[in-house]
This record gives sequence, C-alpha cells and structure tokens, in this order.
Amino acid sequence: MAVLQEYKCPCCDGAIAFDARLQKMKCPYCDTEFEMKTLAAYDDALHEDRDDAMVWESSTSEQLVEGIRAYVCNTCGGEILGDDQTAATACPYCGNPVVMMQQFAGVLKPDLVIPFRVDKKTAIAGLKKHYMGKRLLPKVFKNENHLKEIQGIYVPVWLFDAGAQADVRYKGTIVQTWSDSRYNYTKTSYYAVRRSGSLQFARIPVDGSSKMDNTLMESIEPFDSSKAVDFQTAYLAGYLADKYDADADSCIERANARIKRSTEESIAKTVSGYTSLIPEHTSVQLTQGKTRYALYPVWILNTKWKDKTYTFAMNGQTGKFVGDLPIDKGIYKRWFFGVTAAATAVAYALSYLLWLI
Repeated sequence: MAVLQEYKCPCCDGAIAFDARLQKMKCPYCDTEFEMKTLAAYDDALHEDRDDAMVWESSTSEQLVEGIRAYVCNTCGGEILGDDQTAATACPYCGNPVVMMQQFAGVLKPDLVIPFRVDKKTAIAGLKKHYMGKRLLPKVFKNENHLKEIQGIYVPVWLFDAGAQADVRYKGTIVQTWSDSRYNYTKTSYYAVRRSGSLQFARIPVDGSSKMDNTLMESIEPFDSSKAVDFQTAYLAGYLADKYDADADSCIERANARIKRSTEESIAKTVSGYTSLIPEHTSVQLTQGKTRYALYPVWILNTKWKDKTYTFAMNGQTGKFVGDLPIDKGIYKRWFFGVTAAATAVAYALSYLLWLI
C-alpha cells in the first residue's frame, strides 16, 4: 500500500497548504506563512525519506481492482482510494491535503508547474457572477453547497518546443469593377502567391489527461508559461492533481496540428493586397523538437442535470472561464405563461380604457 506525503507546520504540527493569494505555504491553524524556497530542501528530504514508508506495507496487494489504488493518510491512518492518475487530493476523514509522492518519482516527475493565483473564494464569486440574471437556470446550479464543491486541480500538460520552416502556396485574386453608360464590367485576375519563412514555437501546451476535454482546456487559454516554476510537491498541497495518462508521443499529432494552424495564420498575415487568398498547399518542417512535462492550474465544477453533465472551468492563473448552462423547461413554462398573462392583462386594461374614452 502506498503512503501519502503531506507538509507539517513546524510550529503547531498542523497540515499546511499552498495559498494562491499569498503565493506561499500557510498553516490554517496558526496562520504561520512559509516561503516556497524554504521548503525546497525539505521537499528533497521527503523524497529521500520515502523508503521509511515500507513499514506501512501489508500482504494486501496494492492493486485492489483494475485502475484503483489504496493509500494511507499519515495523519489519521485513514485509507484513501484513487485511480492510477490521482496525484494529489484531500483525506476524506481528517480533511488534510495529501500528495501521492510515488506518482512523481522518476520519469513521472513534472519539470514545471504554474501555481494557482486564483483562490477558491474568487472562483466561486466568478461562478456566481456567471449565473447572475439567468432566471431559467435550474436551482441545483445555484445551490450554495453545490458551489462549494468546485475543485482546484492541476492538469498534466505536455509542452512542445520546436522551430518551424514553412512554405505556403496560395491562389490569389484581384477583382476590379467599373462601368460606362451601357455596361458594368468585372475583371478577375489570378495570381500564384508563395510565402516561406521560419518561426520559433515555445511551450505549445497539449493536455495529457484523458479526463480533461481538450477543447475545454484550450478554451481557458492562454496560460502565462513564463510564470511557470520548477516543480515542487509543496505547490500541490490543498489541491487535486492528476499525472498524465496520455504520453508525449500520443500528443504529438495534436501539437503538430496547433503548430501548423498557428504557422498558417502567421504566414497569411504577411500577404496583403488581394481580394481573396486561398491556401493550396502548406509544408511545415519541424526542427529541434523538445517536450517538457508540466502541471497547469484549473478550477472545475461538474453538474449533472437531466442525465447530462455541464462543466464550468476557470483558468487558475488568470481567472478566464467557460461554462455551458441548461434551461429548466419547468421554470421557462412558468415564466412564459406569467409573462403572457401579464401582457394579456395589460392589453385588456388598455382596451377597456379605450372603450371608456
């Protein structure tokens, strides 16, 4: 059975977590704050001390059922279940934030992490603002207890760096029109247009989690990757985290598609003066390709309604969010008939006044 690692406050021995607002570790019990740099050496020591966890092993196999693993909380001894991708969570018994250290050993350890800068309070406020004025929204979405279920999660992301040599061929047209006293004239001239150039791409993100919808992750971009820091497990305390289940090789196709699309858009901006411009062929050659593994912060809340899942997601760094919302047909009918009845009453009153006049 694997053992969870958590960070103890040296002042009161309480579990400490990363505070997105302060950008420090903070103890919720004695309010002591800790700089991240002071925990770096401690983080290394935790890795060195992992062998001591062998005392918690039992004869029970770590693999309980396919894809599910059991972990033990160091604080209360409670057993925690997670899948093969779970990397950080909270103990359901004592509530202390815990990190599955084994998930970040060896090649699984991320190179970079973008720390949360939007805290839970701000995320909930943004969600309430998004719901504001939407009278036809089902009540379950506005329920206060439901809003508090919003979770901060670090999503595994592959970052692709590469140089690109592009060669694009277009068919361009220039349309001229004029007229005289008898006719209107149109002249269309066709041109073969070619552009070549080189571009440099850095940290093109492709999420490596099958649980996270690719379109959803791209919708809350951009993330400022220049704010990424070297990975420390301390940043995960107090949040959920997954390790990748889609490796870098399986993400190459999506990375190439993003690079090619960006290349085509950049090259097209260099062409002007044509009425229309249709790309006929694009060739993109990549050089010096390199990948890195990172964790990106996301606030997420899933709501089930009429057997369909609606997802709210917020960029944990910038606060940008997306969310699809349903309409409660029952509320809509009551609203519609109420408005119709009010309009009918007003129309009747006006007609009665006109009759009196």
